[in-house]
Amino acid sequence: MMEKGVQRWVVDISTWDPSTDDFSYALSLLPQHHHSSITRFVKKDDRKRALISWLLQYALVHEVLGIPYHEIVIKRTLEGKPFLECGRVCLDFPNFNFNVSHHGDYVAIASEPLCLVGLDIVSHVIPEKETVLEFIQNFSSCFSSLEWDQIVTAGSNDEVLTELYRYWCLKEAYVKATGSGLAYGLHKVEFYHTSWTDISVKVDGVRNAQWRFWLSELGKGHYVSIARGHPISATESYKRTLNQTKFNEEEYNEGLLLPNVSFVWRTVEELFLVIHKAKSSC
Repeated sequence: MMEKGVQRWVVDISTWDPSTDDFSYALSLLPQHHHSSITRFVKKDDRKRALISWLLQYALVHEVLGIPYHEIVIKRTLEGKPFLECGRVCLDFPNFNFNVSHHGDYVAIASEPLCLVGLDIVSHVIPEKETVLEFIQNFSSCFSSLEWDQIVTAGSNDEVLTELYRYWCLKEAYVKATGSGLAYGLHKVEFYHTSWTDISVKVDGVRNAQWRFWLSELGKGHYVSIARGHPISATESYKRTLNQTKFNEEEYNEGLLLPNVSFVWRTVEELFLVIHKAKSSC
């Protein structure tokens, strides 16, 4: 039953070039109170990313949980993490929660039925106004000495950037899973891996076996990471949105050891259809 709560969806927005009317229609599919968080962006691509991010949330919640569209209530914590007000509708899952990310050409969403979930996408951007060495120095305080050594000794400039983005992607997914939304103290979150598989984490020097991580390539120079962890690690404001934060080992492992699933490619038009049908049936 819980497997259904493990979802991974991704949209390539580079192929969607909406007219003003098309964009207005897409915006009208969402509740009015979300509109300003989208239209506040000046650049069209930023507006597209914000819009598709919200559409993914509503479409996934409706499809996975079967909640009537008009009953879906998505809010944000003080730190800005979106969450679903579940009430009676999430009884199949101890802690249904989701996370969204967008960068470059892609917008994605991931959900989990019991564990916290964090998701991050990083586009492999080559700095234009500074050298690679100057660019990576901006991030030096975010990495442990071990991680930093792995980055600076990775090889060519391109390999150095790749190493940086992979570690950064994992750290962002961890932070987003906990709901903190802050990059402060990232050097204390240290990742270990075997060729970027079998990834584990130490927090403040202590290995935390209650977390699992996956890192993969989406295509076109984009990396995506998933963090799955214990609700006890959530910020206080995020804990208050969860149904359950305490589990015995057997209960928790039921969520932690669920298979990770591949990303399903969705189109913008598919999202429109899901939400249009959901609104029409209200």
